[in-house]
Amino acid sequence: MSDPAPYREDLADGPKTHAFWLRASDGVRLRVSHAAAEGSKGTVFILPGRTEYIEKYGRSAKDFVRAGFGVVAVDWRGQGMADRLGANPMVGHVGAFLDFQKDWDAVCAFARKRDLPRPWHMVAHSMGGCIGLRALISGTEMKSVMFTGPMWGIRMSGYLRPLAWILPQLAIALGQGHRLAPGTSIKSYPASEPFEQNMLTSDPEMFDYMRRHVAEEPHFGLGGPSYTWLKSALQECAALARLPSPAIPALCFIGSNERIVDTTRIRERMTNWPGGKLLLVDGAEHEVLMEKANTRRQVTGAGISLFSSFTT
Repeated sequence: MSDPAPYREDLADGPKTHAFWLRASDGVRLRVSHAAAEGSKGTVFILPGRTEYIEKYGRSAKDFVRAGFGVVAVDWRGQGMADRLGANPMVGHVGAFLDFQKDWDAVCAFARKRDLPRPWHMVAHSMGGCIGLRALISGTEMKSVMFTGPMWGIRMSGYLRPLAWILPQLAIALGQGHRLAPGTSIKSYPASEPFEQNMLTSDPEMFDYMRRHVAEEPHFGLGGPSYTWLKSALQECAALARLPSPAIPALCFIGSNERIVDTTRIRERMTNWPGGKLLLVDGAEHEVLMEKANTRRQVTGAGISLFSSFTT
């Protein structure tokens, strides 16, 4: 299935993009996009984080297309315009974290079917960094990867960590795994959080960009995760921590004011990644690709330099 899907070009501020519907192997409907580049040097696959959607990366996609790279992005199951899987569509629910690998397989099959220009490269943010790392370890056609704030662990106070494991297990045992995890909100973060207290970006213009998206397109809004999502995400992070990094070139960016993912896990992995490099973005929050224009250009520029070092 690759019928045309809606794409909010008016909100994305990105390159000319076409969106399509896909089906994962278990029947879940996904949305994928493709933006072509003149005289393409390859294709960049953007793996968004939790709550995110294709249009949010319009400005980053524009940078990559201008540099000669086509761009593919995806709405993961449970978010964006993809199928929502819980009883309440505003709860970020997934049956098992490894189900995201079915989504990734569908995206790669889409790219192969259209013979998208190679070499292929990955840009993976937050939850997308967790999904992407699993895909790379399992074997992939990607030649290199750039991570931003990868979710290889979830930041939380030490006293909360045992509860983060115990409460989801109890909820699931009681048939309540689809319920909203404690300490999170049913409301979309940009729509409900004041800029001054937000943990995503230090740039008010980009925060307004995100807020405008969820205000004008109801399909983009998503609240906190379910108990099942939380348990499965913690299990996947723990499992990945025991596995070695793949032997492909990797850049990783984290903001100096990162407060969402576990930076200790990131530092540990990147220190031991063959050919890997960790870069700190001074003053940035979790979403370094949603920071001030100069910061965004520096981050995408580093990725473009890495990707441009490869030839077909």
